[in-house]
Amino acid sequence: MTLKPEQDLNNVQKRALSVFTAGISNGEFGFPPETLIEVEKGKGAKLWDSGGQEYLDFSIGWGSCLVGHAREEVVEAVQKQAELGSNFAYLNNHALQLAEEIQRIAPAIDRLRFCASGTEATMYCQRLARAFTGKKKILKFEGAYHGANEAGVTSLFPHQNLSFPTPELTSAGTPMAIENLLVAPYNDLETTKEIIDSYADDIAGVLMEPLQRCTPPIPGFLEGVRALCDTQGIPLIFDEVVTGFRLAYGGAQEKYGVIPDLVAYGKALGGGYPIGAFGGRADIMDHVNEHYIGQDNYVWMASTLGGNPISTAAANAALSVYRVPRTYEKLFETGEYLRANLRRILSSLGEPAQVIGDGPLAQIVFTDQEVFNYRSTALGDKKKGRKMMLGLFKRGIFLNPMGTKLYISIAHDKSICDAFLTRFEDCLREDVL
Repeated sequence: MTLKPEQDLNNVQKRALSVFTAGISNGEFGFPPETLIEVEKGKGAKLWDSGGQEYLDFSIGWGSCLVGHAREEVVEAVQKQAELGSNFAYLNNHALQLAEEIQRIAPAIDRLRFCASGTEATMYCQRLARAFTGKKKILKFEGAYHGANEAGVTSLFPHQNLSFPTPELTSAGTPMAIENLLVAPYNDLETTKEIIDSYADDIAGVLMEPLQRCTPPIPGFLEGVRALCDTQGIPLIFDEVVTGFRLAYGGAQEKYGVIPDLVAYGKALGGGYPIGAFGGRADIMDHVNEHYIGQDNYVWMASTLGGNPISTAAANAALSVYRVPRTYEKLFETGEYLRANLRRILSSLGEPAQVIGDGPLAQIVFTDQEVFNYRSTALGDKKKGRKMMLGLFKRGIFLNPMGTKLYISIAHDKSICDAFLTRFEDCLREDVL
């Protein structure tokens, strides 16, 4: 796509570029300037921009709107609470009710606390693991994203192929990650064991996405990591910001049957509203208790908007939607329908590519090789991926042109997928192949 000169940009694009770095307020999208739009409203699986253009949304707020946009139950709960106050920075009924429900369904949760984002939640899990063990290193898996904290953005999209467990800085401003992080290859239990056994005296916790980005765990991998942590007395941390309430009502813990010591939530929990939560074993979580103040193992924890009644009211409403019978069966059916037909179209056009994902998640990697971890994914043709994403956007599909996940919500159905697939095939024929 050829960039337009500045004089050809519309008013919204010029205004955005004059006030936001790269024209975007929340980062990472990477749209060319001429594709910047001003989203005005969303309903179900669709968005509309300020010019009235309709988009099929396969980003759904980076996965935060699993219920779909403007879901009636969520809107009603938020409107009702807004009249009573938006934030008390203290215990409230919605927060208490939500915490009790999470504790009920998540076997890892003895105690929990709320914060305002998944980034905060994974950060606090790391701090708690360090406080509990008295050690400083966190082991993460290459290519995993754990929010915008140091562990989340280190070895996120590395290109040097350094020997494990050496981390690669993929964001400036994170120099301490070199000292505090170890990196292992996802789905490689043998290498992971070598690293854990070699550094067991220094590892405070193992941090992982149970389903990393869109790459499922191979059979036995999660169970193997759990056993390694048990053997060495290392807390296992699940980042369920994406998988929580998406792969099952009980998240990855329910789907895969592996229970971590600490877990972080965000995204779909809030029904489209900002929220984070972290919790786990009572003896680890106790380190945020103020009676530890003055001791080396006290973890300072504070969040002005954590557990606010608006977000927790929205979350309780979202959870009520997730509890509707057959919700997850339908989500998985829609996800598999999309992935199967993506494969069909790619095959019919003779294009070697892998369609990966699970449940309501999908990703296309332009490679003829099996995809099972970050380095195998990185072999994909990124130029084709970028052309595909921008071509879909041009055809009224809203997504992240970085080429990562396609998100499906409860509001998506086969008709929405069929409309996507038609535009996908046109895009491949005209813009990609």
